[in-house]
Amino acid sequence: MRLIFAGTPVFAREALAALIAAGHEIALVLTRADKPAGRGQKISPSPVKRLALDHGLPVFQPASLRDEAALRVLVEAHAQVMVVAAYGLILPAAALAVPPLGCLNIHGSLLPRWRGAAPIQRAIEAGDSVTGITIMQMDAGLDTGPMLLSESLAIGPSEAAAALHDRLADLGARLIVRALDELAAARLRPEPQPQTGITYAHKILKTQSRIDWRASAREIADRIRAFDPFPGCTADFRATPAGGEPERLKIWAARPLEGAPPGPGAAGAGLPGAIAPDAPGRLVVGCGSGLLEVLEVQRPGGRRLPVADWLRAVAPAPGAAFVPNPPDDEPSV
Repeated sequence: MRLIFAGTPVFAREALAALIAAGHEIALVLTRADKPAGRGQKISPSPVKRLALDHGLPVFQPASLRDEAALRVLVEAHAQVMVVAAYGLILPAAALAVPPLGCLNIHGSLLPRWRGAAPIQRAIEAGDSVTGITIMQMDAGLDTGPMLLSESLAIGPSEAAAALHDRLADLGARLIVRALDELAAARLRPEPQPQTGITYAHKILKTQSRIDWRASAREIADRIRAFDPFPGCTADFRATPAGGEPERLKIWAARPLEGAPPGPGAAGAGLPGAIAPDAPGRLVVGCGSGLLEVLEVQRPGGRRLPVADWLRAVAPAPGAAFVPNPPDDEPSV
């Protein structure tokens, strides 16, 4: 089929690669503008743009699809259908109406659960055990269109967002190829989304990264893996109880301890944020409910470390603790 493809990050790149390999004719690739990336903040093209240029495909990077000039570019592509995956721009009704067979979206959840910008992270954060991919016929709403295909995927109990993202990207690439085959054969049957079970996956913000140790150990562990690799979860640690400026750490891996007492102050860990004194060589932290064992940390300007290496370097004094909660004017997770 002759396609317009709209997408920007790695998740979308995998779908574009699968469509190219399947022999579809990509008439036009839409992607977001080049932006600074990496430590040097060098202006870089998106993963989708790099792949498109490698294959000699025409690339269009409009700031908006609401003006007539941009719509004219879409019309002149003479595509039968548009495939959209994590594009990052709103498609107005006029753009949705351009391809005669409509616009198909690859969404990283089992709709209607987790409509919105961050379905992978929010599913992990909520403690979901299952997610998946939905191929959806786009309409003017936010991920509200009828469903065309879906397939579920189990979330591992310790799986972080980065790993789940890659598995869902592979699944989405496979499903969109199948969806286009069935669309060409007139076998797709749109199914309206249920009106029950709707949740929204709001965008992940850097300001949400602070850990509030008053939450339960399970909630904190789920948020840590949901926010890996972006934005990461941070916590302020005081190596001595005498005070002084705490060190801000990123915590990349942790697990709730099964069978830990349910309330704060349990098992010698003191109040939320306090370190259990009876776990040498380990970092066990009291939470609002239960105990959390921290497994991997990163100091400012450093690299990710197993917690045993960090403990040897820091040698926390008795009474060392994490600041139990962010200041009241800072968002927390």
